[in-house]
Amino acid sequence: MVRATSWSDDVEEAYRFQLAGYRDAQDYVVCNKAEADRWPHNGYIKKLIRKDGCWYYFNKSRECSDKDVPKCKLYSY
Repeated sequence: MVRATSWSDDVEEAYRFQLAGYRDAQDYVVCNKAEADRWPHNGYIKKLIRKDGCWYYFNKSRECSDKDVPKCKLYSY
């Protein structure tokens, strides 16, 4: 596990999963038995189900601000 130092598409994806309470896409699939919905034009995550059953909806554009980048954890397997 490393913390992000600058914004990228990988950091954006990790930020969206971690905001909903998951480590990454693999953790989301294990918990929900389904892939995350994505925006068709850029592949960013569109909506996620939180572990308590509520939904997170995301914009088409970047949501991870520069101040949130260091909070984002990038996992490698």
